[in-house]
Amino acid sequence: MSSASAAPIPTASAPAAAFRWLRVAVWTALLGLSLLVVVLSGEWAANRAARNQADEIRRAAEVQLSGLRDATGRYRHLPFTAALHPVVLALLNAPGQAALGQSANRYLEELNRLAGSDVLYLIDARGVTLAASNWATPQSFVGHSYANRPYFTEALAGRSGRFYGVGQTTGEPGLFISAPVRGDDDQVLGVVTVKVSLRQLQESWRIAKDPILLTDARGIVFLSSVPQWLYHATRPVDAEGLAQVRRDQQYGPRASFPQLPWKVARDGDRPGALIRTQIDGQARHFLAVSEPVEDLPWTLTVMADHDQVLRTRESAWMVAVLCLSLLLLGGLYWRLRERRFAEQRDARRELELRVEERTHALGEAHAFRKAMEDALPVGMRARDVEGRITYVNPAFCQMTGFEAGELLGRLPPYPYWHPDEVTRHWHHYDAMMSGRSAPDGHESRLRHKDGHEVITMVYTAPLIDAEGRHAGWMSSVVDVTEQRRAELQQRQNEAQLQHAQRLASLGEMASTLAHELNQPLMALSSFASAAKAFAQRGDGALLAQSLDDTIAQAQRSAEIVRRIRGFVRQRTAGVEDCALATLVAQALALLRGELRDCQVTLKVRIPDDLPLLRGDRVLLEQVLLNLVSNSLHAVRAVPAAERRLDIEAQQHGGCIQLQLADRGTGIDPAIANQVFEPFFTTRPGGLGLGLNICRTIVEAHRGRLTFAGREGGGTVFTLELPIACP
Repeated sequence: MSSASAAPIPTASAPAAAFRWLRVAVWTALLGLSLLVVVLSGEWAANRAARNQADEIRRAAEVQLSGLRDATGRYRHLPFTAALHPVVLALLNAPGQAALGQSANRYLEELNRLAGSDVLYLIDARGVTLAASNWATPQSFVGHSYANRPYFTEALAGRSGRFYGVGQTTGEPGLFISAPVRGDDDQVLGVVTVKVSLRQLQESWRIAKDPILLTDARGIVFLSSVPQWLYHATRPVDAEGLAQVRRDQQYGPRASFPQLPWKVARDGDRPGALIRTQIDGQARHFLAVSEPVEDLPWTLTVMADHDQVLRTRESAWMVAVLCLSLLLLGGLYWRLRERRFAEQRDARRELELRVEERTHALGEAHAFRKAMEDALPVGMRARDVEGRITYVNPAFCQMTGFEAGELLGRLPPYPYWHPDEVTRHWHHYDAMMSGRSAPDGHESRLRHKDGHEVITMVYTAPLIDAEGRHAGWMSSVVDVTEQRRAELQQRQNEAQLQHAQRLASLGEMASTLAHELNQPLMALSSFASAAKAFAQRGDGALLAQSLDDTIAQAQRSAEIVRRIRGFVRQRTAGVEDCALATLVAQALALLRGELRDCQVTLKVRIPDDLPLLRGDRVLLEQVLLNLVSNSLHAVRAVPAAERRLDIEAQQHGGCIQLQLADRGTGIDPAIANQVFEPFFTTRPGGLGLGLNICRTIVEAHRGRLTFAGREGGGTVFTLELPIACP
């Protein structure tokens, strides 16, 4: 027998080896490019989130600065007003007269009560307190010396003084505002000081989610929402500054101010500063933005949790990896498809090799799909036709807190069902079993294994096997807990913005309030002097008339203060029937001083037979107040003879139409589309919230707010509100 010839061993040709090396190089380059895309997408998302967070902090700082200016500025004119009273001047000229001292004590006590400040007191040129509003309390300032206080020395030099520190008598911190008391020869005889507590401001900060603090010119924290940061410094305090603080006894007996336990760093060109610290033993990471306080040597610092930026970066990485994984899966599918076509053309010759390669490729695809399902942030759950759980992915286990072994094979009720929602869970389960699941999903409240609530959106679809038979249901479960919390926070922020606008409107009327109060106070002084003269002459009739006039002016002052304070503090009483004429009259009454100072010609034409409106009286008054205030601001730029404001109302179908037409500068067409946008303003120092909040309030009442140019110059705002149903 002849021996069989040996089969030749196949060897790889040089072109095939070169092709394999080229393919490896291409895949390596694609992998590197994919990693670069993932990294860059994360950085881009982090940068954008950081800038958005800094913008939110600045807006929050603007609201806080507005509240701080209101808290420190509302009492600015109180010492100047008290310094003009005759009993104050008389006591400084004759400090030894007990009757004058008692009269001054009662005057300062009554004035302090009406103003709502903490303490109002009178100091002579030596620094000794002669009279105080708390004269009848155990912690009376009368007889105490405050000659070492900077607010006293500044006022004694003829300037107004402002100083924040701990009280020498009460030990309570506060803001001290002082004014000189001048005699007939313009010589400074003494000082009137008002103490204003900022406790309410600090208490409101302590309920804030993130830290807020206020530092003085030396960097010492004297107000903070974090108690352990109080009386620490953001930078080292030099020896001269420590000596000055001890001399002034600004912060009581404290002789040192340790630095805050912060690690401060800049994050590239991103806004603000990054601060690492510990609060209550827990490491925290914040983005901090500091803003100077107008007219005061203070700095307001507002912080926000910077971990949100890091989570945004991680989320961007996950999305990028998911997208690249889907692309890679598509590429693998295309590769398998091409390979299958190639194998079909040479089925006989490469049958065993094709089966082996295909099995290997399918194994890789299955492993890749399993890894992709495990990496999905969306929970996946499969149930058979009896409702028994047959599959859960890691995301679903993390969402409920149960391991896969604790869930597989379970029938309802499932352990993650919320005990308060059992009836609703059974309803959705029955709908699924009967094939009536909502195609757009339903919201479901679950209870985590550790007890906290998880709000989810559940989307269910039938599960069909390879033979086309119904094998159960597949559900995707999305965690929307944070989204619901964000929606709740947004609604709360909108309510805070409306209150911030009322405070901003009050700031604009501060000068009007000072002007309105100056006239009755001066009249009170004149009537009191006249009453004294009539009493000396024994003229009883004129004395009674002077006292009646004095009472009338005092009531007028109280009414002015009541209106302004009521505008700030009042809360909406809800929906009620309102007369439009009354709403307009109330808004004009609050702006009476500004109308007079503006010298505007005002014409109001509102028919008496107009039907009632159905709405919130306080919110509607706020809308009218903002619109009239904007019109007055617009007409100030034109000559006084041309200033005009017409307010007309009429019934138009089922609505009442109110028009406010001014002869001001008008609205530039280039910015007409931005007028109702939040934080857009052309007024210096404005917040840009007025018209945006006005439109929000009007639309909430099912009304409409529009504007147009007025023929001959000016602007016409048109307010349409539905009539109350009879």
